[in-house]
Amino acid sequence: MEKLVERFLRYVSFDTQSMENSEHFPSTEKQLVLARALEEEMKAIGLKEVIMDRYGYVTGELPSNTERDIPVIGFLAHMDTADDLSGADVKPQIVRNYDGGDIVLNSRDNIVLSPREFPELLLYKGQDLITTDGTTLLGADDKAGIAEILTAMEYLIAHPEIKHGKIKVAFSPDEEVGNGMEYFDAAGFKADFAYTVDGGQEGELEYESFNAAKARIWVNGKSTHTGTAKGVMVNSQLVAMEFVSMLPKLEAPAYTEGYEGFFHLDEIHGKVDQTHLTILVRDHDREKFEARKAAVRKIAAHLNDKYGHNTIVMELKDQYYNMREKIEPVRYIVDTAVEAMEAVGVKPIIRAIRGGTDGSRLSFMGLPTPNLFTGSHNHHGRYEYAVIPSMEKAVKVITKIVEIYGKG
Repeated sequence: MEKLVERFLRYVSFDTQSMENSEHFPSTEKQLVLARALEEEMKAIGLKEVIMDRYGYVTGELPSNTERDIPVIGFLAHMDTADDLSGADVKPQIVRNYDGGDIVLNSRDNIVLSPREFPELLLYKGQDLITTDGTTLLGADDKAGIAEILTAMEYLIAHPEIKHGKIKVAFSPDEEVGNGMEYFDAAGFKADFAYTVDGGQEGELEYESFNAAKARIWVNGKSTHTGTAKGVMVNSQLVAMEFVSMLPKLEAPAYTEGYEGFFHLDEIHGKVDQTHLTILVRDHDREKFEARKAAVRKIAAHLNDKYGHNTIVMELKDQYYNMREKIEPVRYIVDTAVEAMEAVGVKPIIRAIRGGTDGSRLSFMGLPTPNLFTGSHNHHGRYEYAVIPSMEKAVKVITKIVEIYGKG
């Protein structure tokens, strides 16, 4: 599995950060640099029909090596990293035989990865980890998934005794900004079902996601000189704060878990004259999701009644839906993943995603797509790390899934 780590370390050297609110697709040109490198690598290891299209999607296939009628399986991962923290000049550090104590990521800035804050670290005592140097994110989300998929494909090519049907592979841009499948040709991909390799802890298997919507809100105020403002000024910042204060305080990400939905103030900026804010609406239950959107609309209507027409201008759009609705009718694809995990010594951890994956969109595009683990933790920040033995297990799970379907 040396190539697995080598691949991963090479991929994280590419800065592929996507950008919210870009008018382009992909949102950043730098994602295409990795896309081109992956295109060449896929050809070099022996995948066929390898193409990078004009949107930056890189696809390829491993042809069937049997005459049997076997479903076409897809495996997908995304190339971009989140915009929460820089993904440029990543300096990964390998921690050998982790001793269960604090890991000093950066002594100069006193940045420490500690099991006191992240107790799941203790699960990996005695194992090899890959961390950041504390100044950037790592990029395991989802470059670990890319490395695992390609390592699995290379293994299958080198072991033709493992019989399998056609396997499709795809790597996509802009997942982190919610647009990963915006231009993906799911029908042209021609898989019967697929798996994203975009999860976290070893054993994670997810086929439920949030229903998600985004409210982009412009609050229009009235700016005048502060000395003559009485009865005239409407401070849009205060109205925006009033809007946020009317959302249930305890129904925010910091107070919710499991199947509890939330409202999240994702962005706010402005001046007296106009303030812009973005609110994310999330719930696993479709009925509760619709009720949450209705609550946001009601607040907007109330403030318009209070302060005047068009004080609040809102654009509320659905982003994705709970993929369980589309995966439950083909539940065997989840059961097969469970069987594969157990066969290679991984304990399945089936839980709902408190977020979404490309699989959320794909499932509603006719391609049911649950999500598999990558063996990484603390995505989107300086404390992100990957567990090398768990990454190796992810490769084994992918190949075992292929093998199980190959045996019928």
